[in-house]
Amino acid sequence: MIERTHLRVVQAVEHHGSLTAAAKELCVTQSALSHTMRKLENSLGAAVWLREGRSLLLTQAGRYLLNIANRVLPLLDDAENKLKQIAQGECGTLRIGMECHPCYQWLLKVVSPFLDAWPDVDVDVKQKFQFGGVGALLDYEIDLLVTPDPFYKTGLCFNAVFDYEQVLVVSHHHALANQQYVQAEELRHEILLTYPVAKDRLDIYTQFLNPAGVVPKRHKTSETTDIMLQMVASGRGVAALPRWLAEEYCTKLPLAITRLGKEGIDKKIYLGIRECDNSIKYLRAFINLAGSLGTGMK
Repeated sequence: MIERTHLRVVQAVEHHGSLTAAAKELCVTQSALSHTMRKLENSLGAAVWLREGRSLLLTQAGRYLLNIANRVLPLLDDAENKLKQIAQGECGTLRIGMECHPCYQWLLKVVSPFLDAWPDVDVDVKQKFQFGGVGALLDYEIDLLVTPDPFYKTGLCFNAVFDYEQVLVVSHHHALANQQYVQAEELRHEILLTYPVAKDRLDIYTQFLNPAGVVPKRHKTSETTDIMLQMVASGRGVAALPRWLAEEYCTKLPLAITRLGKEGIDKKIYLGIRECDNSIKYLRAFINLAGSLGTGMK
């Protein structure tokens, strides 16, 4: 029978490369660890590792067991943590995943009052802008996903917390600065600055440029909003950002805002959670707080 201990051993050996190091991590003797795994191999009728010199190489069966360990152990760990939280009261860690790069500044405005209201709950933010947020939710790597593009899947639910408009940000001296809105064709000769996100996840492409068959002169990326907008202010490109964030930077830098098309591009920010976690009080409190603070965001 495959036990949790077996999965821990396979993970530890794969991580450290030897039974000795794995035994040290798991606080057991190497002989005890070897005996445990030999017993498993005998019951399965398949080897987990092959020796090649001093190295241990996973067999096909071992590789499959490692994949199971990587999926199952986080689920078991999360279950234990949740049960401990239930036993101890309303405490724990809220792990937030970000698929909205510019939303980090907004998130800070939510986290501060949340931490004040829930002193026994910690917050951990995983700012991976190209990661599979839905997969992270389903695999219990995070508890809440901040995203402008919800992907509805069985077992998940998404809560819209605020609306906003995606706008074009240009230098105050740019030819487009005094226009109420810009047409896609007018960006054909521009350098477009964006976050390092795939084009099929960027609204400026999917909802504005691609439908018009327009490709900008050049596409550059920047991981930080400050640097991106410093570049825009110096006339080295244009950027598409949420209006609320663009207006905040317009008070600091010589920037101007214009709509993307006559009708503009309207978006929403969603908070995704697992349906089974919907009754967790501090999680619901965070969503409600985010919604109340989002009423002034556009």
